[in-house]
Amino acid sequence: MLQITPIPALSDNYIWLLQQNQQAIIVDPAESQPVLDFLAKHHLNPTAILLTHNHNDHTDGVPGIVAQYPELAVYGPTEVAQFANHIVKDDDEFELLGLSVRVIKSAGHTAEHVSYLVKSEHLFCGDSLFSGGCGRTFTGDYSAQFAALLYFSQLEDFVMVYPAHEYTQSNLKFAAAVMEPNCMLAEYQERADILRAQGRPTLPTNIGVEKQINPFMQVKTLVDFIQLRQQKDDF
Repeated sequence: MLQITPIPALSDNYIWLLQQNQQAIIVDPAESQPVLDFLAKHHLNPTAILLTHNHNDHTDGVPGIVAQYPELAVYGPTEVAQFANHIVKDDDEFELLGLSVRVIKSAGHTAEHVSYLVKSEHLFCGDSLFSGGCGRTFTGDYSAQFAALLYFSQLEDFVMVYPAHEYTQSNLKFAAAVMEPNCMLAEYQERADILRAQGRPTLPTNIGVEKQINPFMQVKTLVDFIQLRQQKDDF
């Protein structure tokens, strides 16, 4: 049975770990030690690392993990070629632990950012989509970022979403400032506040929820997206 666990790292990162029996897949390891400790504690054998993009808070843990597991498969786009031994591109499909994995280009935050859709129901989206928000468009390619969000919005509502950062509370403050009053948004904010007060993650979320509480998932045009993203940058 597939288990998916967030391993907290740095100040607000989550390293997602997919576990099937005693095998594991690691997504965006910001640090190595929390992952190595988790693997040892639960007697897990890692089979692969999935990298979404080339930022230190998503890749810094790779060398330390690979040093312990030198045969590990590391998947990622061309921008992480220094870490990856399997380069992936948009629409690639492969299988890990008997699970289908589809690669979705979700650029804008970085030029070659990708997301991974596992079993058609688990989306590991790095910094392209957050609960209540989306990543900063560091490349200036707003068109690519908007295209990624349009793609995500067409996924089934039940698809679970696993962003790499705990940004939910701050994103929801912005959402509340720019969206019409929304009962679901208010309830979701309350839920997020309770979870964080308890020291628990607000994630994962799902596509159906994000369509209702995430202003970036409701934008209809590129012009509106650019305006909203720049507004968030200054919020």
